[in-house]
Amino acid sequence: MNNTQSPARRRPVDSLLWRYTESHRHPVNELIHCICVPAIVFTLLGMIWSLHPLAAYAVVLTALIYYFFLSSRLALGMLLMAACFLSVLGALPVTLIRPVCAAVFVLAWIGQFIGHHIEGKKPSFFEDLRFLLIGPLFVLGVLYRRLRIPY
Repeated sequence: MNNTQSPARRRPVDSLLWRYTESHRHPVNELIHCICVPAIVFTLLGMIWSLHPLAAYAVVLTALIYYFFLSSRLALGMLLMAACFLSVLGALPVTLIRPVCAAVFVLAWIGQFIGHHIEGKKPSFFEDLRFLLIGPLFVLGVLYRRLRIPY
């Protein structure tokens, strides 16, 4: 992301990530998000999987279409992450998925709110629900920047 450009001149993904980053600058909050956001995505997929695996695939496909329009490189990363999550869900005993995912979901959201307390800013999705989908891209963006992968 080129931070020298005004937000209006950036690609939509850059603008969304820039706005999301505004409330995720504290290193502890960023670390918490890098742990809790993937956990939340996994647990949401797990709860949907427990209803029907095809529903989980449909949710992933829908999100990937949105991500592809934002950034094909980030969409590819999300595809790899989703494939890993769905593979793990397929290998878990069905009776464990719902209770484990529900517990981890609650703990991960508690972590998110602790991170925002440390940050001193409210979660971005309170202003725009799209940020519930941008959170995973933020985490992937952190990984891409550390690996020097452009997106």
